[in-house]
Amino acid sequence: MMLNSFILAEAELSAFAKVEQFIDQGGWFMVAIICCLLVTIAATVFKFVTLGHSLIMPKHLAHQIDRVHAGDKMENEAQLMAEFQQGDTALARLCFVASHNAKRGQDEAKTAIQSAAREEVVKMNAGMPIFDVIITIAPLLGLLGTVSGLIFVFARIGPDADHAEIAHGISMALNTTVAGLVVAVPTVIAQSHFSRKIETMTARMEVLMSKVVLSISSARESQPAQPSKASKPAKKARK
Repeated sequence: MMLNSFILAEAELSAFAKVEQFIDQGGWFMVAIICCLLVTIAATVFKFVTLGHSLIMPKHLAHQIDRVHAGDKMENEAQLMAEFQQGDTALARLCFVASHNAKRGQDEAKTAIQSAAREEVVKMNAGMPIFDVIITIAPLLGLLGTVSGLIFVFARIGPDADHAEIAHGISMALNTTVAGLVVAVPTVIAQSHFSRKIETMTARMEVLMSKVVLSISSARESQPAQPSKASKPAKKARK
């Protein structure tokens, strides 16, 4: 039992030593690639937090909008409108703009909603350019590290050069290329995931906003027209 634990500890130490050696062989370029990895991790955590449904499109609010549009009676209209006005989520802010501009002309309301929607999409895309930068520079840093390493190796080649040593030097120079690709590949996956999520949530919010506008318009059309103040004196005059 103790022997197995000792062997496992030694293997872990050996693996850690290999990783440390791998990083040391890459030099300053490897440090830059590791910084890219840390930035990618931070950006991924940031997007997971900011693109949560509770901050963008709460399920209870979307469900209530679907129910109202389907013809169900709103349980608490004042509470829903207060949530719109409070604007804690992207969907609430957009719905508030839609309800606030429902009295205006169709073109004015549409322009206001589109402007607010563009602003919310920009907020949802915050941090996404970081992935583009890392995807571009991480492989380039790895390639640059490899090229500089190869230059150093080939500069030492002479008539009595050891071919095994040259091959070992080339393999060491390729470490930075491997590291750059290792950082770039998960970054591409993260970027694709968040881009798709933003696209899906944007389309869903667009549908919900249309339902809000239609529901508000239908509610106002169904209300009986109130007699104007100017018509009351005329009735008295006839008497």
